[in-house]
Amino acid sequence: MAMTFDPFRELDRLAGSLLSGATTGPRSMPMDLYRAGDHYVMDVDLPGVDPGSVDVDVDGSVLTIRAERTLGAPDGVQWLTRERQPGTFVRQLTLGDGLDVERIAAHYDNGVLSVTIPVQESSKPRKIAISTSSRADGGSAADRGGQGAQPLAVEQAAAGA
Repeated sequence: MAMTFDPFRELDRLAGSLLSGATTGPRSMPMDLYRAGDHYVMDVDLPGVDPGSVDVDVDGSVLTIRAERTLGAPDGVQWLTRERQPGTFVRQLTLGDGLDVERIAAHYDNGVLSVTIPVQESSKPRKIAISTSSRADGGSAADRGGQGAQPLAVEQAAAGA
C-alpha cells in the first residue's frame, strides 16, 4: 500500500502547530463603540465568560477590560474539535480628554459587556448667549459703558486689521 503525500494536510498541520502557541496568551475581544448623546457606549462580546471574572479598570487615561473563560471538560473525552479556547481576554483603550472617568459604568448581560463612558460637563456642546444693546444710536461699547460688550469690540477690531 503506497502512501500519498497531501501538501494541504502538511500545511494545515504546520499552521496548527505555529498558531497553537499563540493561543496561550491573552486574547482580544470583538467590540462596538458609539456615541449616544452625552456619553459613549462600548459593547464587548464575552460569550461563555463568568461575570465574576470580568474586571474593568481605569488607570490614568487607559481603560482595561480583563475576563477569564474556563471550560470544564469531562475526564477521558476525545476531542473531535475544540474551537472555544479557555484563557484570558484583554482589551485596552486610551481615553481622550473630556471624558468623565469617575462616572464610568459597566453592565454584563447575556455574554455582552456594556461600558458607558460619560462626557464631562465642560466638554459638552453648549450655546453661547449673545447680549445686545438696547441703545439705537450706534454708540461704541466704551461710550455705553458696557463692559460685557467691550471684548467683542476688541475681537472685531483685531479681526478687521
